[in-house]
Parts: sequence; structure tokens; C-alpha cells
Amino acid sequence: MDETSAPRAQGETEQQRDDREPEVTTDLDGDVATLTVSGELTEGARRPLVRTMTDLMLGRPDLRRVRLDLRAATYLNSAGMAVLVQLQKLGQPRGVEVALVAPPAAVARPLQLSGLWLRFPVEEDRAVEDDRVDREGGAG
Repeated sequence: MDETSAPRAQGETEQQRDDREPEVTTDLDGDVATLTVSGELTEGARRPLVRTMTDLMLGRPDLRRVRLDLRAATYLNSAGMAVLVQLQKLGQPRGVEVALVAPPAAVARPLQLSGLWLRFPVEEDRAVEDDRVDREGGAG
């Protein structure tokens, strides 16, 4: 199985998969908001992510950066890519940067192949980097 695709439940259609909303939680630290996304980035992600971004833009005039913590994201399709671009476009007029935090291969690879990877700043989470060093037998 290709690492950029997630298995479908038996009898599940692509439309049903796209309708599921991922879990989105928000953590504020000064002028930076971190949105943690758990689940699949498909059309179903549009409503919770755009709603959260809109609420932040309206309620936090000092907002300068939105970090999308994608460690728990399991799948990304073209509709999910469109959602990420929409979030970026929502922030642009106010100079709010949207950064991707520790995207797994299932998210990073489609973005790289599409060329959208270059549109977003990417942060590697320190805990993720430490875990990689431990697994690969490096100092740590």
C-alpha cells in the first residue's frame, strides 16, 4: 500500500471518507496559535479548520502565526490540500503566517509532489526529532 493513502473501512466510499471531520484543538501562546489536527485532511476538514481560523482572526487581532500540528494527521488528498491553501489565504491579508508542524509522510509526500510544500514554512517538532535520533541509534 502506498504510504500516502489510508485504508478505507469495508464498504466505505470516497465521499463518506471525505465527509468525516478531523478533531481540531487550539492552543494559544501570545500571538501564536497552534491547531492540532487528528485524523484525515479531506473535504471534511474544511469546516472545522476554516471555522477555527476565522474565530482566531476575528478574536485575536494580535495573531501573527498559526501552527498546524499535523503529527496525528493520517491522510491528505487534494481537497485537504485546498483546505491548507485556503487557511493560508485567510491569513495573508493580516500577515498571519500558516506553518506546518511535523507533518508525517502521509501529509508531506502529497504536498511535495504537488509543489505546495514550498508554499508553507515547515517546523520539525523537537520531540519528533529526538525520537528519530533515538530510533536511528544516534546520540540522544
